[in-house]
Amino acid sequence: MKKSLTILSISLLILLAGCALEWSRSTGLKKRESLYPKTWPSSIYAISTDTTGFALGKKLFYDGMLSADGSISCASCHQSFAAFAHPEHDFSHGINDQFSKRNAPALINLAWMKEMHWDGAINHLEVQPLAPITDPKEMGESIANVLHKLQADSQYPEQFKRAFGDTAITTERMLKALAQFTSRLISHQSKYDRIKAGKDSFLPHEARGYQLFKEHCNHCHREPLFTDHTFRNNGAGNNRLHDVGRVGITLNPNDSFRFKVPTLRNVQVTGPYFHDGRYTALSNVIDHYTTRINREDSTIDSILKQPIALSKTQKKELLYFLYTLTDSTFLFNPVFLPDTYQQQSHQHSSIGN
Repeated sequence: MKKSLTILSISLLILLAGCALEWSRSTGLKKRESLYPKTWPSSIYAISTDTTGFALGKKLFYDGMLSADGSISCASCHQSFAAFAHPEHDFSHGINDQFSKRNAPALINLAWMKEMHWDGAINHLEVQPLAPITDPKEMGESIANVLHKLQADSQYPEQFKRAFGDTAITTERMLKALAQFTSRLISHQSKYDRIKAGKDSFLPHEARGYQLFKEHCNHCHREPLFTDHTFRNNGAGNNRLHDVGRVGITLNPNDSFRFKVPTLRNVQVTGPYFHDGRYTALSNVIDHYTTRINREDSTIDSILKQPIALSKTQKKELLYFLYTLTDSTFLFNPVFLPDTYQQQSHQHSSIGN
């Protein structure tokens, strides 16, 4: 087992994280609480409403130019209709038909995350893209070559100028633009949210499921973000790739098989589930916590050491509540789709008018 990140050295991460914090300060951007409910905690990162930076970040997010062979973009493993997860793939798919060792997590409410990735290897939103871009099993490219390709492109220099004032294309600017896009991936308009705002109400079976959720799940998946951002051993144990989790970053034996607690927002569409995508159905996940946990593991989370007893009816009720966390406005928001898609949609809607 390697004692440090396989992609980036810790020193580089610290350096770039410091730069990223400075970039955020230098822009003078303020939090825009109108982008999310007032009852939510303040975001960790400034959420920019700058349209030029957002547009540039979105173009980069969907551009295969960031990969070595042009076949893989950020969006390849983070698809909007699946809450920016990778549907039907247990492990994320990279260049040359390779697979990484983990499931691609959904990109939801990233502006509240202190650590990124299943093991918390990345410590800042603006640093995060460096890992998949340079991972030989994902996008397999060097940052220097990405910048070279962007500089030689006929469109990017002018887009960087619109976003940053001149045509210089740098690592810092590329990462900042991507963060301006990803920080805006905020999901807060599900049925659950309408209910909390007093604009809707639970059906009886959803209400019973909500009570079961608060009794058994809210310890780790805390409202309103439906995660506490901690790293826990959920009793899944080892897998075929022998992924030991956060201990590979911290080297603390107590972190063996600990992985980040994911958000449950839009969980209906973000499968396969867990860090290794072992479960294809959400009902399987509930079965895991009731009957499949390996409680012999010494580092299993203390909350899970006692069995969770749910009847078949209660399991269904819990599922019905989890479905209320699906935010179709977020999943199908055209603002998050490539500009070419929006232009095509506009053309189709104009036919016959």
